[in-house]
Amino acid sequence: MKANRMGAAALCMLLLGAAGYSQQIQINKENKTIAITTSDQADALADTAVLTVGFHIFGKDQDGTYAQASQTSNAVMAAIKAGGVPKEAVESDDQSLKPLEPNDDSDKARYAQGIRFEFSQSWHVTVPAEVVANILHIAITAGANDSGEIQWELNKDDALEAEAAKKALEHARQIALQMAEGLGVKLGTLIYASNQTPARTLFGMNLETVTVTASGRDKKLNLQPLAISPEKIQKSATVYAVFAIE
Repeated sequence: MKANRMGAAALCMLLLGAAGYSQQIQINKENKTIAITTSDQADALADTAVLTVGFHIFGKDQDGTYAQASQTSNAVMAAIKAGGVPKEAVESDDQSLKPLEPNDDSDKARYAQGIRFEFSQSWHVTVPAEVVANILHIAITAGANDSGEIQWELNKDDALEAEAAKKALEHARQIALQMAEGLGVKLGTLIYASNQTPARTLFGMNLETVTVTASGRDKKLNLQPLAISPEKIQKSATVYAVFAIE
């Protein structure tokens, strides 16, 4: 009996040390249960891209700088809209018109050339992952010279979260089975299970409607979109499972 207890304790330490995810094990001999808390994860290629589009320009006076910024701003938005991106998929991020600092090391060269103002503007554009390279291409050729950051997302991540929870539950079952064998008992049925998953981001728009066409400038210069590949998105789940032992 003493040997069985020592074997079970050694097995428990081995499982806790070898597992790739955090886990807790509780054995209740009175209730004849093994309770396992463990985590696992699942991954899938992103199907949605949140693209940062923007531009940065300099000018000799405030009115001229703002006039150029207004022209560029509207040209970029018109190009994105013509590319098939719905209005609700575009969110303004930042816009700023400010004077240069004559004593700033980064502005000294421009200041010496008579440049006195700078303007910057940016947006977040949410599109399907498969068209993000084309939308970036359209924006840049329309004047968005400060663009390219992409945040990869899953439009609907419920299935991935469910897969992570399923893997965590199976992970818990395997640990419970090994614990039961180490104790010299038989693992019974699953009595209770609960899982926790991180909050997910949902997009309230139809992203499948985006279509992209080449502009006249693209055809003239034979410009091609960049080669961009989506990242893998990972979702984790933590499961608390209670199994009966016989």
